[in-house]
Amino acid sequence: MRMIIVVAIAFLTPTAAAYVNGSACELTLARLKPRPTDAVRRAPLQRCRTPGGQFLTSLAVSAAAGNATLTAVPGIKVGHHTLAGRPTGCTVVLVEAGATAGVDVRGAAPATRDTDLLAPAKMVQQVFGIALSGGSLFGLASADGVLRFLEEKKVGIAYGGMRIPIVPGASIFDLGVGDGKIRPTADCGYRAAQAATDAPVSEGSIGAGAGATLGKFAGMGRAMKSGVGTAAISMPDGLIVAALVVANPFGDVIDPNTGKVIAGVRSADGRGWADARVLVRSGARRATAGNNSTIGVVATNARLTKAQATYLAQLTDDGYARAIWPIHTEVDGDTVFALATGSRPGTVDMIGLGALAADVMASAVMRAATQATGLPGLPAVRDLR
Repeated sequence: MRMIIVVAIAFLTPTAAAYVNGSACELTLARLKPRPTDAVRRAPLQRCRTPGGQFLTSLAVSAAAGNATLTAVPGIKVGHHTLAGRPTGCTVVLVEAGATAGVDVRGAAPATRDTDLLAPAKMVQQVFGIALSGGSLFGLASADGVLRFLEEKKVGIAYGGMRIPIVPGASIFDLGVGDGKIRPTADCGYRAAQAATDAPVSEGSIGAGAGATLGKFAGMGRAMKSGVGTAAISMPDGLIVAALVVANPFGDVIDPNTGKVIAGVRSADGRGWADARVLVRSGARRATAGNNSTIGVVATNARLTKAQATYLAQLTDDGYARAIWPIHTEVDGDTVFALATGSRPGTVDMIGLGALAADVMASAVMRAATQATGLPGLPAVRDLR
């Protein structure tokens, strides 16, 4: 979670008051098991009470002077564009100086573009953006607009007097929310790229997350609204790890620290959560599933090879598994892109990097669920009071 700390860390008591995104939260310090090589002995955990009365706990250390979103990593910009005709849109991540990239696709129903280029054995060594959108396969056209924007800025691989920007992408299936014939196009991607800045990223039902939903085990009639979420952590040695996600899962969103549902399939009366784990284990019959896929980006300022970036994407996917149940189903197209800008010199401990990446992605998923704005028939967490 993004947070603003108005007192020095040295003066924080184990439990201190904080104000996060307009809601009173409790900031607790969780001590890590010390080792001689530990750069950090403790990491803040935020516990925020949801409208349902539960506590949401997520790792989120203020990064880059208070920016605890994906743009905490220097050199990364993010922009959204939301269509007016129905809830859908585009979210674009730009790395104009280029970044080493990898990808991990676990869901059985992905809508992706140019992911083969990111395999370690392929020739392309850098990408210049990631295009995320709604609209399922139709929405992949949004990447064309990002390419046009970057080409106009002369960003990309130099070839024959031209610049060829490499911009992989992925889309969520949101065609069942509103008029499915209204989809993101190249213009949507171009506008999102135009809007991209290095300011803290806006979250909620915006851009590619405008039509995102979750908790669909019992059908869309008992599902909930979701959106875009992001989180970041900055370490004392200068390492920054950040994540952004468009959470649109078939499953529920779980707080991995408490094991409790914070958003998901609603109970029959619509005022609480049925808990997909209980439904599955009781043998309940699921509804026909659609409108799924969780897609996201993890970024770091570490210097990585393509093989390491691919491995980082795989490790980050553990954040999905911690915060979403069930995950990687046959009706989900779950995808994680990894970006390494390399601005932090030296080698990096992949074990620590992967652990942090999974943590920030799990936090981003929870934020996507809790920062969403509801639609008629699709309430958000904030609506369940």
